[in-house]
Amino acid sequence: MNFWEAVLLAIVEGLTEFLPVSSTGHLIIISTFLDIAGNDFVKFFNVNIQFGAILSVVVLYYKRFFKSLDFYFKLLAGMLPAVVVGLLAGDYIDALLENVWVVSVSLIVGGWVLVKIDDWLPEGSAMPNKEIGFRESFIIGCFQCIAMIPGVSRSAATIIGGLAQKLSRITAAEFSFFLAVPTMFAASAYKLFKDFYKSGSIALSSEEWLLLLTGNVVAFVVAMIAVKTFITCVGRHGFKVFGYYRIVLGGILLILLLLGIDLQMA
Repeated sequence: MNFWEAVLLAIVEGLTEFLPVSSTGHLIIISTFLDIAGNDFVKFFNVNIQFGAILSVVVLYYKRFFKSLDFYFKLLAGMLPAVVVGLLAGDYIDALLENVWVVSVSLIVGGWVLVKIDDWLPEGSAMPNKEIGFRESFIIGCFQCIAMIPGVSRSAATIIGGLAQKLSRITAAEFSFFLAVPTMFAASAYKLFKDFYKSGSIALSSEEWLLLLTGNVVAFVVAMIAVKTFITCVGRHGFKVFGYYRIVLGGILLILLLLGIDLQMA
């Protein structure tokens, strides 16, 4: 992977991590088209540039992260289901990450849900002043587990989980951002631990460390812009535009696969 490929992947990560369009799906697609998907460092890179995206949320919402200890316990309750499922089904999930068929179908199905969600759970039915308690956090965390299927989108799953708890669009979206911080941090840290456990060290060259640093910086900057833009867009227009985008992208991928064009990861 060269410098510009690293920058492109980091931009994609920053743009898509907190949007309901599946960052994992997009990274798989871009890596596959760049013909670098089978590279071990690329897989490592795609997971660990999430640290930059995580930091963007902490910086943007720093007051919420230092408000009370209760806030962290709620995030822990929301994170718990994903930890359990991830530990039990980690190898199966890793296998799915290499399947573009799964990504394409998940994009289409998830897109259809987002197109319909404003009708199923209209903003008018929400309780604007509703507090997020431990029960709501845990249920949203259960929805988050669905996003372990590549192409589903962690953001989409948790936002839908929030809307199902009668939260407003903005509240559901913001809690999705907050829940992403410990969840993504744990996933990235676990990946680092596994790589270290297997080899006894994180064996990266100086050039690879530079690419990783660059990727995190780019992902951080782009994610900050994406989060602020997303909140404004959702507040005004809902989720349909993201649903239509997912359906179009997933449809294009599915057509290419059905035509026999090899998009599978090596």
